[in-house]
Amino acid sequence: MSLAAATRDAVDEYPFLVDALRAGICNYTAAARFLDVDGEVDAVATALRRYGEALTEYETASRDVRVTMESGIEPVEEPDAALLRVGEIALGPGRGDQTAIVATGEIDAAGVAGAMGRCRVDGIDLDAVSFVAGSTAAFVVSRRDGANALRGIENSFDAVPADAE
Repeated sequence: MSLAAATRDAVDEYPFLVDALRAGICNYTAAARFLDVDGEVDAVATALRRYGEALTEYETASRDVRVTMESGIEPVEEPDAALLRVGEIALGPGRGDQTAIVATGEIDAAGVAGAMGRCRVDGIDLDAVSFVAGSTAAFVVSRRDGANALRGIENSFDAVPADAE
């Protein structure tokens, strides 16, 4: 396998590096040191630069999404009352200490991934996440994090990474 191919394969293991290359904000030498590729750092950095030039430019697009907050989320017995269900666990409105951030509209995996990433960066722990493409996404957080999660998730849908084709 060529150094260029090995470098591309290594980069593809780290989606954040692909995004950095697409955005043109990658320190090639630092990335070359980070990756486990046999070869001189300068040669790997050159392969990274060339790979970045071959990728489509990083762009974002806004999604038409309405985001609301519902407090008191807890496990529920009645499936019809559930806001989301994963396996045998159903969560819905009640007197619980969790909050659901519900997004409706142009929901897709990229938008949900962006919202989850925003929560991670903001230090907000997600207790549950579920979505149906084109319809609804629900993010369950602690009551204390509800307002910050609402703002972060709402903002994240304004700048969803566009498909890399």
